[in-house]
Amino acid sequence: MKSVRSTLVLLFDLCCVALAWLLAFLLRFNFEWPTGYEKTLWIGLLPLLFAQGIACRWAGLYRGMWIFASIPDLRRVFKAVLTSAIVLLVMASLSPQDIIIPRSIVVLYPLLLLVFMGGGRLAWRMWKEHRLYHPKKGLGRPVVVIGAGTAGAMLVRELERSPDWSVVALVDDDQNKWGLEISGCRVEGGTDQLAEVLTRWEARHAIVAMPSAKSSTLQQVTQLAALSNAQLFTVPGLSELMSGRVEINSVRPVKIEDLLGRESVNIDTSGIAQMLQGKRLLVTGAGGSIGSELCRQLARFEPAVIVLLDSSELALYSIEQWFKSNLPATAILPLAADIKDEVRIKQIFDDWQPEVVFHAAAYKHVPLMEVHNAWQAMRNNAIGTLTVGKQASRIKAERFVLISTDKAVNPTNVMGATKRMAEMICEALYNEPDNTTCFQMVRFGNVLGSTGSVIPKFREQILQGGPVTVTHPEITRYFMSIPEAAQLVLQAAAMGQGGKIFVLDMGEPVKIVDLAKNMIRLSGFAEEEIQISYTGLRPGEKLYEELLADDEHTLPTHHEKLRIAKARPVDEAFFEFIQNLATSSASVQMPDEAVKHMLNKWIPEYQPQQHRS
Repeated sequence: MKSVRSTLVLLFDLCCVALAWLLAFLLRFNFEWPTGYEKTLWIGLLPLLFAQGIACRWAGLYRGMWIFASIPDLRRVFKAVLTSAIVLLVMASLSPQDIIIPRSIVVLYPLLLLVFMGGGRLAWRMWKEHRLYHPKKGLGRPVVVIGAGTAGAMLVRELERSPDWSVVALVDDDQNKWGLEISGCRVEGGTDQLAEVLTRWEARHAIVAMPSAKSSTLQQVTQLAALSNAQLFTVPGLSELMSGRVEINSVRPVKIEDLLGRESVNIDTSGIAQMLQGKRLLVTGAGGSIGSELCRQLARFEPAVIVLLDSSELALYSIEQWFKSNLPATAILPLAADIKDEVRIKQIFDDWQPEVVFHAAAYKHVPLMEVHNAWQAMRNNAIGTLTVGKQASRIKAERFVLISTDKAVNPTNVMGATKRMAEMICEALYNEPDNTTCFQMVRFGNVLGSTGSVIPKFREQILQGGPVTVTHPEITRYFMSIPEAAQLVLQAAAMGQGGKIFVLDMGEPVKIVDLAKNMIRLSGFAEEEIQISYTGLRPGEKLYEELLADDEHTLPTHHEKLRIAKARPVDEAFFEFIQNLATSSASVQMPDEAVKHMLNKWIPEYQPQQHRS
């Protein structure tokens, strides 16, 4: 079929040569038969046909599809025509006296040939597009495109072919574009007129065609779209478009992550590859939000095996199935284990001898750990870290990376205090005389969409019609995406500075009530339709999170999003205490107040909320 199509296109181009050659003579002689030039007509045509056939093959004219004829195809046509013109010029210069080629023919012939070959392809594309897509035009959902730049123009052209969408108008903040048209669609004003344009066209959908749009711009158009009860979509980012993974018309709903404006992360892949490639890796909490993303990121660097350790059967099964479906070539080993079970953890380290350990397993829910669960938070977050860290040091693993939290800074809750104690344990293990393992801690804030986080909760409440519950109108939190956090953990690990706490750049804090309002708008509701209810601060919760304690200072690193926190030295007596506690922990059950008192003794900056006036 392909050869038949190429042959037909070649015959068309040769017909264009003959027609352009004959018409050039007719134009030269005012559409009268060129008497006396018959020999020139017939003899001159033969070398032109031969040269044009070769030139078209050389220019690659038969690789393109006419229905998608575009500028590159016209460039190929121009190359072929230019070759034919050069051949004609040589013929005119070297032809014998009885074969005369008028000079005007040397100009007229290539111009006419260019019109016939290029115009034929353009006419075919117009006819095919009209036949294929015109019957569907106007049948799809009316949509307003936000952005009349390159991405917007590409999107409009692509959506013209879609039966699902019908572009009715565009908006753009560049006033020079107002009143102009793209593929018959008018730019009707700036983004501040979006609500008016949506109402005028009775459109309930808008697409942001600005791949590099700032979060402030997205927040503005989200609010305006909500005024018209319109759902907002966006096109893929520039990196995805340039990589070719997606097309410009692969629109998706705007997500809350887009509005928070987190920039892409640049990491030293060569340094990380040197740390991970061909190594045996172990990830605790491998089925959790951070742990599972960490495993996906680790797989990029071709480790020998990734040992997936989790106490949750469902979480372990989920990450195992993800690898089987998406990365079947990656060697994984799913192991069910509790980090508090020293016998099981020792057996795993003896059997698999992991060279790099990422410790993500922890109890993270602040209010849940605050009441009736304080001792379990202590056992899991602190003693569990000691159990895994001791085994890593015993087998002389190269590196141990603790995933910590901003709640470990001046903690007001058990969860934060136990994570601060986990940091102290890692520092103490690193300073042991016979230790060769590089212990590192990475501290960051909330991650978007993690299990138990506020975003899935808000989403569920919105689907139920509200109310959306916010603890306090002034409460703020730092946020970053799960992939961003995982990548920066790897970057910090590759820096090789043991005993240090790395602090991730979390950007600007976000008011939770603003987060709730944005999520309501993104769901296609106005703020008046979904009520926001304030429930009061929960046990252990504070209004503002901090990334550094008051008695800490930071040092810059060579990565702009990572700094090193210099914490106060760990008391030598602390390590002896925590080891003794670990020995007896399995047979002890402490009440909440006793746990909080113990934490306050070793972490003076820990001030439980009930102790505050």
